[in-house]
Amino acid sequence: MPKVQILPSDVIAKIAAGEVIERPSSVVKECIENALDAGASSIEVHLKDAGKQLIHIKDTGSGISNEDLGNLFQRHATSKIKAIDDLQALHSLGFRGEALFSIGSIADIVLTSQTKENPLGWLLHVRGGERQTLEPAATSSHGTDIKISELFFNVPARRKFLKSNTTEMNQVLQTFIPYTLLYPNVHFKLTNNGRTMVEVKPVNSLKERVALSLNLESKHLLEVDQTFKDDNIRLRMVLGDINIQRTRRDLQYFFINNRPIDHRSLGFHINDIYKLILPPSVYGCFVIYMEIDPSTIDVNIHPTKREVKIEQEGRLISLIRNTVEYTLMSKGGMRTLFEPQRTLEPTVNDSNSVSADQGIEAQQIIYNPGHVQSSLNPARLFERATPLFANQDVFSPEMDKHLFNETPVHSLHEKFSQARHIGSFINKYLLWESGPSLILVDQHAAQERIMFEKFKSQIDEGAVEVQNLLTPIVVKLTPHERIAWEESKQALQQAGLETTAFDDDTVAIQTIPVLIKDAERLLRSLLSGDKAERCDHLTIARRACKASIVTGDRLSPEQAQHQRKQLLMCKDPFICPHGRPTAIEITDNFLEKQFLRS
Repeated sequence: MPKVQILPSDVIAKIAAGEVIERPSSVVKECIENALDAGASSIEVHLKDAGKQLIHIKDTGSGISNEDLGNLFQRHATSKIKAIDDLQALHSLGFRGEALFSIGSIADIVLTSQTKENPLGWLLHVRGGERQTLEPAATSSHGTDIKISELFFNVPARRKFLKSNTTEMNQVLQTFIPYTLLYPNVHFKLTNNGRTMVEVKPVNSLKERVALSLNLESKHLLEVDQTFKDDNIRLRMVLGDINIQRTRRDLQYFFINNRPIDHRSLGFHINDIYKLILPPSVYGCFVIYMEIDPSTIDVNIHPTKREVKIEQEGRLISLIRNTVEYTLMSKGGMRTLFEPQRTLEPTVNDSNSVSADQGIEAQQIIYNPGHVQSSLNPARLFERATPLFANQDVFSPEMDKHLFNETPVHSLHEKFSQARHIGSFINKYLLWESGPSLILVDQHAAQERIMFEKFKSQIDEGAVEVQNLLTPIVVKLTPHERIAWEESKQALQQAGLETTAFDDDTVAIQTIPVLIKDAERLLRSLLSGDKAERCDHLTIARRACKASIVTGDRLSPEQAQHQRKQLLMCKDPFICPHGRPTAIEITDNFLEKQFLRS
C-alpha cells in the first residue's frame, strides 16, 4: 500500500482554515476587509463572548448578487483579481480567495445580502463548508449582514486553545482599531455582549480620527502630509508630541497603500527618534500612512497580509526618519505641566517628620526637587524630614578618617558603606571614593531598587501608604486599557490606586501611593501587558517603580548620602528590579593600566 496519500477535501479545508483563521479576531479582520473593499460607509461588529459564541457583522457596501452567492464559500473564489499580473498592482485589501472559504469550513454562517441594483435580497446558510440553504430574503437596504456562530465547532483542538474573553477581546481590538484609523470617512462600531467598546463617526481629517479612535487629545498630535515626487512616495503622518507617553508600543501603527502592516525595522527607527525627547523605557504615539508604487511591494507573503516586502526599503526608512525628526523637533510642543494634586507645603509634627497626609512625603522632596516650589528650601525640608540624617553619629565628617584603615575591605557592600562622596556626573551617576577604588552609582537604578523594596513590602503587608487627592486625576484610557481596568480594580486598589469610572472611556484616580510620583504613568503601567489581577506583588511593584522614577534629578551631597544609606538597607542593593547594576567599582589598578602606568 503506498505511503503517500492525497488528503480528503474536508481535511484540506480544515488545514487551510487553520492558516487563515486562528481566533475570532481573524474572522473580524477578513469580514471588515471585505466590507471595505465593497465600499461600505458603515460597518458594525457585534460580538457575544468576544466572538466565541457569535460574530455579527453588518455593512452598507455594494452587496453580493444571487449569481455570486453560489461561488462565495468556494476555495480561491474572489472578485479582487483575475490574472497573475493583477498581483503587481493590488488596490484591494483581500485578493487570495481563502478567507470566506476558511471561515465557512469551521463555523455556522448565515449571510444575507442585497445589491444596490436589486430590491430583493438573498440568504445563504453554510455550515462546516456545506451549503444548507440559498433562498430569497427580505432586507431593509443594500449591503451585507453576516452571522458567524459556533466557531471551530468541528475543530475542537483549535477551539480548546482559545483564550479568555478578555484576551480574545483585546485581540479583536488590535484588529479593529487600525481600520478605524485607516478610513476616517467610515462609521465604525464594535460591541461585545451588548456593550459598545468602540464607536467612531465619520470625520474629515486623519488627525481627528486618530484622536477619537485612540482617546487622545488632538492638541498633542502633529499632522504631516509630504510628497516625494522623485521617489513616487507620499507620507501622511500623525505624530504624538512629548505629552503622549506609554510604557508599551501600543499606540504605534503603520499602513502601506491603505493596508495595515507590521514592520519591525520601521518601528525601530521611529522609536529611535522618539528617544531624543522621551525618557528611557517610554514610547511615543505615531500613525504612519505610506503610499508607494504597488509594483514595488509584495504583500503576498502570508495569508494575514500583515507582512510586506519593499524594494527600496532603505530609502523609505530614510525619508520617514528625516520627516519624523524634523516634525518633532520643529513643531512638537513642550511638556504640559498640570496643577499639582497635593499641597506642596509640608506640615512638621512633633516627631520632626513630615506627615504623608498633610504634604509631600519626605522622599518625594528628596528625589523630585523639580516638583518643589521655589519658595521652599529643599535642604531645609530635607533636614526637617530626615532626623536620622541630622544625627551626626550616622554620617559625620569623622567617618572619612576610617576610609583608609589597615583592615582590608573586600566586599562592595563594605567599600560602599565606608565610601566618601566626591561628586556626580551629568546628574546621572554619583561618584564615591573608597580607598583605591572609585564606585559609580546609577542614581536612577539605585532609587528604583529602594522604591521597589519599600513598595513591595507595603503591598505584601497590605498596608500601602496612600495619599487622598482633593481633586481626582482624570485619565482617558484606550479601549485595551479600559478592558484591563475593569478586570483589575482589586489589584489596583491593592497597589494603592483607588479608581472610579468617570465616563465610558475615562477613569478618575482618587488615591495614589505616597511613594509614587506619576499617578497616570503608574496606572497605565499596571494596565499594560498581562492583566494586573494576574500579577503577583513582585510584578506590580516592579511596574510601579518603573513608572515612578525620573532620571536627571540633581542630588545634593546630603541627598546622595541619604540614598546610599537607604540602598545599603535593601536586600539586594546592587541590582535594580529589572536586572541592571546599581553600582560598579573601578579600581586604581584598572586606571593605571588605562594611563599606561603599569
